Amino acid sequence: MATFVLVHGAWSGAHGFRLVRPLLQAAGHEVFTPSLTGIGERAHLASPQVTLRTHVQDVVGQVLFEDLWDIVLVGYSYGGMVVTGALEHLADRVRHLCYLDAFVPGDGQSLHDLTGQSAPAPGVDTPWLVPPPDREYEDPAVAAFAVPRRTPHPVGCFTEPVRLAQPLEDGPFTRTYVRATAGSGGPFEAPAARARASTAWRYREIATTHMVPENRPAELTELLLELAGP
Repeated sequence: MATFVLVHGAWSGAHGFRLVRPLLQAAGHEVFTPSLTGIGERAHLASPQVTLRTHVQDVVGQVLFEDLWDIVLVGYSYGGMVVTGALEHLADRVRHLCYLDAFVPGDGQSLHDLTGQSAPAPGVDTPWLVPPPDREYEDPAVAAFAVPRRTPHPVGCFTEPVRLAQPLEDGPFTRTYVRATAGSGGPFEAPAARARASTAWRYREIATTHMVPENRPAELTELLLELAGP
Protein backbone atom coordinates (compact mmCIF):
# COMPACT_ATOMS: atom_id res chain seq x y z
CA MET A 1 0.00 0.00 0.00
CA ALA A 2 1.25 3.49 -0.88
CA THR A 3 0.39 6.80 0.76
CA PHE A 4 -0.34 9.64 -1.67
CA VAL A 5 -0.38 13.31 -0.74
CA LEU A 6 -1.85 15.28 -3.65
CA VAL A 7 -1.40 19.07 -3.53
CA HIS A 8 -3.78 21.03 -5.73
CA GLY A 9 -3.09 24.10 -7.85
CA ALA A 10 -4.00 27.78 -7.71
CA TRP A 11 -7.58 29.05 -7.73
CA SER A 12 -8.80 25.57 -6.80
CA GLY A 13 -9.03 23.18 -3.86
CA ALA A 14 -8.84 19.56 -2.81
CA HIS A 15 -12.01 18.95 -4.82
CA GLY A 16 -9.83 19.18 -7.93
CA PHE A 17 -8.70 15.62 -7.15
CA ARG A 18 -12.21 14.30 -6.49
CA LEU A 19 -12.08 12.06 -9.60
CA VAL A 20 -8.61 10.68 -8.76
CA ARG A 21 -9.06 9.97 -5.04
CA PRO A 22 -11.58 7.12 -5.35
CA LEU A 23 -9.52 5.41 -8.06
CA LEU A 24 -6.39 5.36 -5.91
CA GLN A 25 -8.39 4.27 -2.87
CA ALA A 26 -10.05 1.49 -4.85
CA ALA A 27 -6.55 0.21 -5.66
CA GLY A 28 -5.91 -0.09 -1.92
CA HIS A 29 -3.93 3.08 -1.23
CA GLU A 30 -4.22 5.92 1.28
CA VAL A 31 -4.90 9.33 -0.26
CA PHE A 32 -4.62 12.74 1.38
CA THR A 33 -5.57 15.94 -0.45
CA PRO A 34 -4.82 18.93 1.79
CA SER A 35 -6.88 22.07 1.16
CA LEU A 36 -4.77 25.21 0.91
CA THR A 37 -5.80 28.23 2.97
CA GLY A 38 -7.71 31.03 1.26
CA ILE A 39 -8.77 29.21 -1.91
CA GLY A 40 -11.21 26.45 -2.85
CA GLU A 41 -12.91 24.94 0.18
CA ARG A 42 -11.06 27.41 2.40
CA ALA A 43 -11.74 30.59 0.41
CA HIS A 44 -13.43 32.05 3.49
CA LEU A 45 -9.95 32.33 5.04
CA ALA A 46 -8.52 34.48 2.24
CA SER A 47 -6.54 37.53 3.40
CA PRO A 48 -3.48 39.55 2.35
CA GLN A 49 -1.53 37.59 4.96
CA VAL A 50 -1.91 34.29 3.07
CA THR A 51 1.38 33.51 1.34
CA LEU A 52 3.28 30.58 -0.09
CA ARG A 53 4.57 29.88 3.41
CA THR A 54 0.97 29.49 4.60
CA HIS A 55 0.35 26.81 2.00
CA VAL A 56 3.61 25.05 2.81
CA GLN A 57 2.47 24.92 6.43
CA ASP A 58 -0.92 23.51 5.36
CA VAL A 59 0.77 20.54 3.70
CA VAL A 60 3.46 20.06 6.33
CA GLY A 61 0.85 20.16 9.07
CA GLN A 62 -1.27 17.44 7.53
CA VAL A 63 1.70 15.15 6.94
CA LEU A 64 3.10 15.62 10.43
CA PHE A 65 -0.19 15.43 12.32
CA GLU A 66 -1.25 12.34 10.37
CA ASP A 67 2.31 11.01 10.87
CA LEU A 68 2.67 10.02 7.23
CA TRP A 69 5.86 8.34 6.03
CA ASP A 70 7.14 6.92 2.76
CA ILE A 71 4.77 9.18 0.84
CA VAL A 72 4.27 9.86 -2.84
CA LEU A 73 4.10 13.66 -2.82
CA VAL A 74 2.44 15.20 -5.87
CA GLY A 75 2.44 18.92 -6.64
CA TYR A 76 0.07 19.99 -9.40
CA SER A 77 0.62 23.32 -11.18
CA TYR A 78 1.10 25.98 -8.44
CA GLY A 79 1.25 23.01 -6.06
CA GLY A 80 4.79 22.48 -7.35
CA MET A 81 5.79 25.63 -5.48
CA VAL A 82 4.16 24.29 -2.33
CA VAL A 83 5.71 20.82 -2.35
CA THR A 84 9.13 22.31 -3.06
CA GLY A 85 8.84 24.52 0.00
CA ALA A 86 7.57 21.60 2.08
CA LEU A 87 10.72 19.54 1.44
CA GLU A 88 12.60 21.49 4.10
CA HIS A 89 10.37 19.75 6.65
CA LEU A 90 9.34 16.55 4.87
CA ALA A 91 12.19 15.32 2.66
CA ASP A 92 12.91 12.30 4.85
CA ARG A 93 9.23 11.27 4.67
CA VAL A 94 9.01 11.36 0.85
CA ARG A 95 9.50 8.19 -1.20
CA HIS A 96 8.72 9.78 -4.55
CA LEU A 97 8.24 13.40 -5.60
CA CYS A 98 6.04 14.12 -8.61
CA TYR A 99 5.50 17.45 -10.35
CA LEU A 100 2.30 17.32 -12.39
CA ASP A 101 2.48 20.00 -15.10
CA ALA A 102 3.88 22.12 -12.30
CA PHE A 103 6.30 24.88 -11.42
CA VAL A 104 9.70 23.64 -10.23
CA PRO A 105 11.37 26.58 -8.47
CA GLY A 106 14.93 26.85 -7.28
CA ASP A 107 15.94 28.38 -3.97
CA GLY A 108 14.87 32.02 -3.79
CA GLN A 109 12.50 31.89 -6.77
CA SER A 110 8.87 32.94 -6.65
CA LEU A 111 6.10 31.98 -9.05
CA HIS A 112 6.28 35.48 -10.53
CA ASP A 113 9.99 34.95 -11.14
CA LEU A 114 9.18 31.81 -13.11
CA THR A 115 6.43 33.48 -15.14
CA GLY A 116 8.27 36.76 -15.71
CA GLN A 117 5.66 38.84 -13.91
CA SER A 118 6.47 41.75 -11.64
CA ALA A 119 5.11 41.96 -8.13
CA PRO A 120 2.42 44.59 -7.51
CA ALA A 121 3.63 47.74 -5.78
CA PRO A 122 2.73 47.58 -2.09
CA GLY A 123 0.05 50.00 -0.93
CA VAL A 124 -3.24 50.26 0.94
CA ASP A 125 -5.26 50.12 -2.28
CA THR A 126 -3.18 47.45 -4.04
CA PRO A 127 -5.36 44.49 -5.11
CA TRP A 128 -4.32 41.37 -3.22
CA LEU A 129 -6.61 38.82 -4.89
CA VAL A 130 -5.79 37.44 -8.35
CA PRO A 131 -8.90 36.37 -10.31
CA PRO A 132 -8.91 32.86 -11.82
CA PRO A 133 -8.02 32.66 -15.52
CA ASP A 134 -10.01 30.58 -17.99
CA ARG A 135 -9.09 26.91 -18.30
CA GLU A 136 -9.88 24.22 -20.87
CA TYR A 137 -11.81 21.09 -19.84
CA GLU A 138 -12.51 18.13 -22.11
CA ASP A 139 -15.89 17.25 -20.57
CA PRO A 140 -18.59 19.97 -20.35
CA ALA A 141 -20.03 18.29 -17.24
CA VAL A 142 -16.65 18.51 -15.50
CA ALA A 143 -16.35 22.16 -16.53
CA ALA A 144 -19.85 22.88 -15.16
CA PHE A 145 -18.72 21.54 -11.79
CA ALA A 146 -15.22 23.02 -11.70
CA VAL A 147 -15.55 26.54 -13.11
CA PRO A 148 -17.95 27.93 -10.46
CA ARG A 149 -15.60 26.57 -7.77
CA ARG A 150 -12.54 28.44 -9.01
CA THR A 151 -11.79 31.21 -6.53
CA PRO A 152 -9.51 34.27 -6.46
CA HIS A 153 -6.02 33.59 -5.13
CA PRO A 154 -4.01 35.71 -2.65
CA VAL A 155 -1.16 37.33 -4.56
CA GLY A 156 1.35 36.77 -1.75
CA CYS A 157 1.46 33.11 -2.75
CA PHE A 158 2.84 34.17 -6.12
CA THR A 159 5.36 36.74 -4.91
CA GLU A 160 6.97 34.96 -1.94
CA PRO A 161 10.12 32.99 -2.84
CA VAL A 162 10.68 29.33 -2.07
CA ARG A 163 13.37 28.21 0.32
CA LEU A 164 15.14 25.05 -0.81
CA ALA A 165 18.12 23.82 1.19
CA GLN A 166 19.57 21.64 -1.57
CA PRO A 167 18.94 20.91 -5.25
CA LEU A 168 16.01 18.57 -5.85
CA GLU A 169 18.35 16.07 -7.48
CA ASP A 170 20.19 15.69 -4.15
CA GLY A 171 17.07 14.77 -2.21
CA PRO A 172 16.62 11.27 -0.69
CA PHE A 173 13.70 10.46 -3.00
CA THR A 174 13.06 9.60 -6.62
CA ARG A 175 11.41 12.25 -8.79
CA THR A 176 9.20 12.54 -11.87
CA TYR A 177 7.92 15.35 -14.05
CA VAL A 178 4.60 14.83 -15.85
CA ARG A 179 3.84 17.17 -18.76
CA ALA A 180 0.41 17.88 -20.20
CA THR A 181 1.27 17.94 -23.89
CA ALA A 182 -1.83 19.66 -25.29
CA GLY A 183 -0.33 22.99 -24.23
CA SER A 184 2.90 24.18 -25.80
CA GLY A 185 5.34 26.72 -24.43
CA GLY A 186 4.69 28.52 -21.18
CA PRO A 187 6.39 28.16 -17.81
CA PHE A 188 6.17 24.37 -17.70
CA GLU A 189 8.38 23.80 -20.73
CA ALA A 190 11.62 24.54 -18.86
CA PRO A 191 11.06 22.07 -15.99
CA ALA A 192 9.85 19.45 -18.47
CA ALA A 193 13.04 19.88 -20.51
CA ARG A 194 15.11 19.67 -17.33
CA ALA A 195 13.52 16.35 -16.46
CA ARG A 196 13.87 14.95 -19.99
CA ALA A 197 17.58 15.75 -20.01
CA SER A 198 18.42 14.39 -16.55
CA THR A 199 19.06 10.82 -15.43
CA ALA A 200 17.94 11.94 -11.95
CA TRP A 201 14.36 12.39 -13.16
CA ARG A 202 11.70 10.27 -14.76
CA TYR A 203 9.65 12.03 -17.41
CA ARG A 204 6.09 11.19 -18.47
CA GLU A 205 3.45 12.81 -20.65
CA ILE A 206 -0.36 12.92 -20.70
CA ALA A 207 -2.00 14.17 -23.89
CA THR A 208 -4.46 16.68 -22.51
CA THR A 209 -4.68 20.30 -21.42
CA HIS A 210 -3.33 21.59 -18.13
CA MET A 211 -6.40 20.39 -16.17
CA VAL A 212 -5.01 16.86 -15.96
CA PRO A 213 -6.71 15.58 -12.76
CA GLU A 214 -10.15 16.50 -14.07
CA ASN A 215 -9.61 15.68 -17.74
CA ARG A 216 -7.77 12.35 -17.38
CA PRO A 217 -8.30 10.93 -13.88
CA ALA A 218 -7.95 7.28 -14.93
CA GLU A 219 -4.78 7.88 -16.94
CA LEU A 220 -3.29 9.97 -14.13
CA THR A 221 -4.15 7.28 -11.58
CA GLU A 222 -2.44 4.62 -13.67
CA LEU A 223 0.67 6.77 -13.91
CA LEU A 224 0.71 7.50 -10.16
CA LEU A 225 0.42 3.80 -9.40
CA GLU A 226 3.41 3.17 -11.66
CA LEU A 227 5.42 5.84 -9.85
CA ALA A 228 4.53 4.40 -6.45
CA GLY A 229 6.04 1.10 -7.49
CA PRO A 230 5.52 -2.24 -5.77
